[in-house]
Amino acid sequence: MTTSHDVLPAALAPPPADTDLPIVARRRPGRTAAAVLALLAVGLLLNSAAHNRAFQWDVVGQYLTSTAILHGLVLTLWLTAAVTALGFALGTLLAAARLSGNPVLAALSRGYVWVFRATPVLVQLLFWFNIGALYPTLSLGVPYGPELLSVKTVNLLGPTATAIVGLTLHEAAFAAEVVRAGILSVDQGQLEAAQSLGLRPARVLRRIVLPQAMRSIVPTAGNMLIGTLKGTSIVSVLAVHDLLFSAQLIYNQTYQVIPLLVVATLWYVAVTSVLSAGQYHVERYYARGADRAAPPPTPLARLRTALGTVRREPAR
Repeated sequence: MTTSHDVLPAALAPPPADTDLPIVARRRPGRTAAAVLALLAVGLLLNSAAHNRAFQWDVVGQYLTSTAILHGLVLTLWLTAAVTALGFALGTLLAAARLSGNPVLAALSRGYVWVFRATPVLVQLLFWFNIGALYPTLSLGVPYGPELLSVKTVNLLGPTATAIVGLTLHEAAFAAEVVRAGILSVDQGQLEAAQSLGLRPARVLRRIVLPQAMRSIVPTAGNMLIGTLKGTSIVSVLAVHDLLFSAQLIYNQTYQVIPLLVVATLWYVAVTSVLSAGQYHVERYYARGADRAAPPPTPLARLRTALGTVRREPAR
């Protein structure tokens, strides 16, 4: 005998155990509409750029690999590499001085960072470019004695040397804070363990602290590298023949301003994309052994994962 409690309606009855019910994803109409609108906006933008005659894409293709543009690109890459290497070398010394127990070195490092971070980079470049007004000559000799060596500042600091000095000193101030933050991110127990083993401070910094601090340093350092690449365009005010100044020289003669600016933009985008890909792989290298520090997958990696999932999924 069955009661009314033992009989369930068909809609509420549990499905048979052997029934393979499909799993349907939750519908998100708002997200789909936003994606469609975004793609539509991008399509309209690309269509406008492709059919706008003011861009003069034939002129862009003509000058994209011209000799003057490529020479400017090489100088831009050289400036970026030199300024980044010298800036982080000086910044590492400043960070070590800031974290040392010597109050004089710590105060000087703090003052350096304060001054050069507070001054615009253009002002620093113009100051170093006009350093001859303060010190027309630099001499080396015995105090109150004979002069051994003397050189004019104008001959010593040309436009390119001025750009390297100004950008390096500016870069070092920010690099010092990046390195200092990375060092402080290392667990204090690592330092105590190294001290218990009797390791010297220099060896502890080089072999224990810096390798672990690189997980925090690399992302910010990569952003600074990309910023330095784009920031080198400011040296065009000193008539340094970088990428932007080379484009300016050409359009000052041909009056084709927009196409030459597009050429410079395309090269900046290309180099920045390469640096971003390199930064991603360097981050993954230093994130070994710390899963939560691993960067998210790139769009290409997501596409490969999605294609692999589709291939492995059995047909129904």
